[in-house]
Amino acid sequence: MDLDAYRRSAESFNEELMREYYRHYAGLQDSFEIEAIYARHAGLFTRDSVQALRDLDARATADSDHTGESDHQRRARMLLDFAVEGYVGESTKAVEEQLARAEAEMTIEVGGERIGFREAPVVQANEADAARRVEIEAALLAATRERLGPHHRELIERQHACATELGWESYADMCAYCKRIDLQALSRQTAAFADASAQSYREVLDPELRRTLGTSLDELRRADLPRFFRAAEEDRHFPRVRLIESFVETMRGLGIDVGGQRGVTFDIGSRPNKSPRAFCAPVRVPGEVYLVVAPVGGWDDFATLFHEGGHTEHAANTDPGLPFEFRCLGDNSISETYAFLMQHLVENPDWLARRLDLDDPSELVAHARAQRLVYLRRYAGKLAYELELHGPGAAERAAGGGAGDRDADWGALSRRYSELLGDAIRVDWPTETFLADVDEGFYCACYLRAWALETHLRSHLRERFGPAWFESREAGRVLQALWRDGQRLDADELLGNLTGERLDFGVVLADLGFS
Repeated sequence: MDLDAYRRSAESFNEELMREYYRHYAGLQDSFEIEAIYARHAGLFTRDSVQALRDLDARATADSDHTGESDHQRRARMLLDFAVEGYVGESTKAVEEQLARAEAEMTIEVGGERIGFREAPVVQANEADAARRVEIEAALLAATRERLGPHHRELIERQHACATELGWESYADMCAYCKRIDLQALSRQTAAFADASAQSYREVLDPELRRTLGTSLDELRRADLPRFFRAAEEDRHFPRVRLIESFVETMRGLGIDVGGQRGVTFDIGSRPNKSPRAFCAPVRVPGEVYLVVAPVGGWDDFATLFHEGGHTEHAANTDPGLPFEFRCLGDNSISETYAFLMQHLVENPDWLARRLDLDDPSELVAHARAQRLVYLRRYAGKLAYELELHGPGAAERAAGGGAGDRDADWGALSRRYSELLGDAIRVDWPTETFLADVDEGFYCACYLRAWALETHLRSHLRERFGPAWFESREAGRVLQALWRDGQRLDADELLGNLTGERLDFGVVLADLGFS
């Protein structure tokens, strides 16, 4: 294999795919034509290419002197992960196009009003009427089950089949190997967090539900969660005109001129088919980076903008001289860490006082703590569920037996999903989203590891530069040095280099005040 040629083609593929992703999910085009992109780079994701990179990874590992992973080993591992993800993507590209097209074209009807499927969660978050939120939720779930369900099922089946074709026992085993993440160990840590936080869950969440929604935890429905996360009662503190300004000012405090960064675009306009899920699209790293937000209003817009702003600054500040693998591949827990670091400023009392002139942010801080606890417990439940969904025997369940047997297996998984997520959040959780609520490649593990790493990094910055570290140019230089390294290191390595500590999810428990 000509590795240099492979890397050039891989970078071109990555750029084309990310640009198509940006244009579709930003609502700039209804089509999501990724099949043509895969066709132009057909040689990247053949079984022979995957095997050649697997052999390269094995040789690099065998040549290790056991003193830590070298850049040669890192690049081999990252290319293997890229090729395996691409092999799966090649198999699923048609169904992904169908899913994207269906989501973009679909509408739901609520009380005689037609609402775009992707727009509906934003409408739901802004809806003060609890009964109407339930109607929107019911329509979304029905559309997911009846119109998207077959696509989601085919997508998962193909993922499982690809893992078997490439010689792994399961999709979970394949992801754990290629990403070098011990998913089972992480699940044990997050399960321990869920157990340890269980007793405090009600006392943290219930007062905030009563204050913001006028309901108790016992009365909470999943349809209420988008409104709860929206934190509409805090809107007066978060005027729309301060949205971009607050981020620019924060970066300026760190010595970073956002306005002077070439190739960074803030896409915050409203469009009917724009994804309600904000994202950063690093088309070229660095050089062409899009920050995409679908405004909901108030505090949620600020939190979302700062999260995606963390991704954007990471990509925009990455050293252009780094190899492709370190600029565009690697452990996404790293970029998510920087995203959470920026996002958590919007619940930081010192930042709220200095940037938005809040004299008493105690209610907002309490709400943010409750919201974060919900998210953490939800993702702990997601990881446990996805290990069952993608674990050993999943491919056989999808391929073996008759249609009735497979339907029974999917039915059992949907009930298990409802049970695990319902236990985590303590609401009746619907079964309809048991395949839609799954990100590819165990991305939930990236979020969980990032929450732990961000806690360490934030503590490190506070200890070195004080509570107002976000106004320290020296802290900005520390962050820019980390950002310049792209994703060369994984989360464990970065933390070890930064503080000498080991990454453990237990640190989040203390950060929430539970130990």
